[in-house]
Amino acid sequence: MSLTSSTIGRKVAMALSGLFLVVFLTQHFTINFISVFSAKTFNEISHFMGNNPLVQFVLQPILIFGVVFHFTMGFVLEIQNRKSRAVQYVKYKGSANASWVSRNMIWSGAVVLSFLGLHFYDFWFPEMNYKYIEVLPLDPARYYEEMTHKFHDFLRVGLYIISFIFLALHLNHGFASSFQSVGVNNKYSSSIKKFAIAFSVIIPVGFIFIALFHHINSL
Repeated sequence: MSLTSSTIGRKVAMALSGLFLVVFLTQHFTINFISVFSAKTFNEISHFMGNNPLVQFVLQPILIFGVVFHFTMGFVLEIQNRKSRAVQYVKYKGSANASWVSRNMIWSGAVVLSFLGLHFYDFWFPEMNYKYIEVLPLDPARYYEEMTHKFHDFLRVGLYIISFIFLALHLNHGFASSFQSVGVNNKYSSSIKKFAIAFSVIIPVGFIFIALFHHINSL
């Protein structure tokens, strides 16, 4: 029996893929945050990541699969949950049993997924075009300028900010609940929950700061 053949299995699989994406999110934030302090270091790291065969041909496909898998499982579980409600109540007070965030994970996830589409359009597709379609010469100093150019448009920055707010909401519930889904329920649960809350605030706010920083400096 496969891991995704039952509801519990799907929840565990979704939780594991979510924790994997949290690791990537931390790494992605760290690299982008460096751009605030040093364009040179940011270019060096970006060039290494963008031209390392292990990253490009092993880790990157795994990451893309993880994103698709996580959001697919989310939508599958949401549809399954809706169908399983055999009894429809005349009046349902969801807030009495669960927070707004936990009851609307599918919507915050949809916004995050839409943002990933924009992010791919802004950075990943141009990068693939640069390296594999037009096959332009290597330029280790191009990454910082390419990134800051995207943040010149305030409308795009505004979309990024809204997306990061929804990311914070999604992480606020999803990060901590992922540990519960994989069976972590012990004396460290309270500390894990506090860490998850802090993470769900610090990382999105950090991304917002990066976007605003580069927008202001591009004016």
